[in-house]
Amino acid sequence: MSRTRHTIGRRQLLAATALSPLASLSLAGPARADAPRLVLVILRGGLDGLGAVPVPGDPAFEAARGSLAQFAEPARPLEGPYALHPSLARVHAMYGRGELAVVHATGLPYKERSHFEAQQLLESGGQRPYELATGWLGRALAGTRSKGLALQAAVPLVLRGPAEVDSWAPSTLPDPAPDLLARLERLYDADPGLAQALARARGLRAAGMPTAAPAAPGATPSPAAMPLAADTGMAGASSMMAAPMAGAAPRPALAVTLAERAAQFLARPDGPQAAVLEIGGWDTHAGQAAPQGPLANNLRVLDNTLAALRDGLMASPGLWQRSLVRVVTEFGRQVAINGTQGTDHGSGGAAFALGGTVHGGRVLADWPGLAPKDRFEGRDLRVTTDLRALFRVALQDHLQIAPATIERDLLPGSAGIAALPLLRG
Repeated sequence: MSRTRHTIGRRQLLAATALSPLASLSLAGPARADAPRLVLVILRGGLDGLGAVPVPGDPAFEAARGSLAQFAEPARPLEGPYALHPSLARVHAMYGRGELAVVHATGLPYKERSHFEAQQLLESGGQRPYELATGWLGRALAGTRSKGLALQAAVPLVLRGPAEVDSWAPSTLPDPAPDLLARLERLYDADPGLAQALARARGLRAAGMPTAAPAAPGATPSPAAMPLAADTGMAGASSMMAAPMAGAAPRPALAVTLAERAAQFLARPDGPQAAVLEIGGWDTHAGQAAPQGPLANNLRVLDNTLAALRDGLMASPGLWQRSLVRVVTEFGRQVAINGTQGTDHGSGGAAFALGGTVHGGRVLADWPGLAPKDRFEGRDLRVTTDLRALFRVALQDHLQIAPATIERDLLPGSAGIAALPLLRG
């Protein structure tokens, strides 16, 4: 597959900066108004799938998890032996409405427990770390000539590829003064590249591009909204420069703001077909069982973020009904609690699929069991469903990309992965 390098030049950068907090210099085509929409939510750091989706009906659950099997409030029941963490109240409501499905005992074939390598595989779609330097979703959007959007200041690896991709993050900077814009127009008038970039940015602003949200009291100002083009020449590890290997703990108001803005962008007639959000802070090596500990707090953020995304998509007629949201992480955690009341890097975990396209109200799992003899290497939840099966559903069944293209260009080595019945017929 040939690759073309796309970078943002100094001229475009200057023009865009002058109009911050605007966002977009994308040259890719907009999605059709009735086209399916895809949202990928990456939980960086390794979500404990047995914490988010406990399995109290497994005979070995309490003994295997120790104090991690106890919650401050009752777990929220799902079908069979499964439940949801009590912090996931609004996610549980989606499950009850048939809008959310859980995939358990899922993960990548990779078993080395490195954040860097596992995230690189999660985003690139490759079979070996750093085998591919672009992202499976970026390559897919290029093939369909569709837009992508990263809800952060830099484009993550999963969106990098031959396509042009925008990024957006809120800013606390004031709007530029009209006098400054007039001076810039005169300054850039003799340079076609700068003049075109400035005119495009002003046009987007006039068309109603979402503006920055006010910062939460005491919050650190976020990066200014900045357009970035996808760059296929970047190495796979480069996405880690924008997102630390385990991810910073989320700021609740910011996560919800990004979800709301994602829905607004996806609803635009000239908007993207796919958006990517990230929530960090899932590397729960310590204090995981505490009611106000890192896992419970992060799950509350995730709950509110997914609810805000749903509410935003529901606000546009028909948009939620043709949307698919995937929530994934690079690996799960070990089954047993460690010496600091947390969990260490593991293998199998849980993922979520939600949206109007999802055949929800179900847990999809070939459950391996939690007894020591049933664990991978005696310590991890065993992976029985390849996480790439979820990506295949998104690409093949939702975006209608041909299986041969997926297997050749997007998810090489995925031909033998069993189909996952996640979407409505």
